[in-house]
Amino acid sequence: MNDTFNHIIHPKEDEKTFITSYWSDRAHDFGALRAKELESTKLKLWRDELTSHIFDSDRSLKILDIGCGAGFFSTILSQLGHTVHGIDITPNMIDEANQLADALNCEATFSVMDAENLSFDANTFDIVVARNVTWNLPHPDKAYAEWLRVIRPGGLILNYDAEHARNHHELPKSVHHAHEYVSDDLKERCHTIYHMLKISSFTRPQWDKELLAKLGASSVSIDPTVGLRIYSEEDEFYIPVPMFLVKVIK
Repeated sequence: MNDTFNHIIHPKEDEKTFITSYWSDRAHDFGALRAKELESTKLKLWRDELTSHIFDSDRSLKILDIGCGAGFFSTILSQLGHTVHGIDITPNMIDEANQLADALNCEATFSVMDAENLSFDANTFDIVVARNVTWNLPHPDKAYAEWLRVIRPGGLILNYDAEHARNHHELPKSVHHAHEYVSDDLKERCHTIYHMLKISSFTRPQWDKELLAKLGASSVSIDPTVGLRIYSEEDEFYIPVPMFLVKVIK
């Protein structure tokens, strides 16, 4: 465990309440950034990335977007003809997702739900997708078990993640990135989330791969090059920490 975690900040609220409050306060600006991202060159990069992994792409698949935020993945996949439902624990994010879907005439649907406690039946979905979610979870092992439960045998999980809050406070002012215009208070709360969760002390994505194998996944592969390929430019969407893909077949 890093020395960083010897000085963990403990918020007054329980972990999920603190995390939900943080994302509630970021929801409006976050939704605006996702809308801009859907109009940027990142749209094609992400669409090509997702479709490169999706089997049976010639038919409509049932896809669950975990921690959907403002509905970025949900919108892309719905516009490709798939049946997509996005869930997020933060009601304000679901409001943003619904507004974005309405603005783009997108047929994806959304609901408030905890990524660690899904209300769907087993074997409901063909695919689970997630972006920038797992690092926020107090019980990621429970979440992964749930995600495996709700996909059908042979189904797919595409989990894109990074240790987002780890180094943002050390970035020089000259570097453009997705947190550039986030207030100092919100940045500090973001760092608090990172330091208060056990997952931040794990060696990732190796930890993810080992856990998923124990949970019975038939195949787990890691792609550490996603961030280098999609976020090669220092712009308002830039993520300066390495993004990776955890790809799972049930």
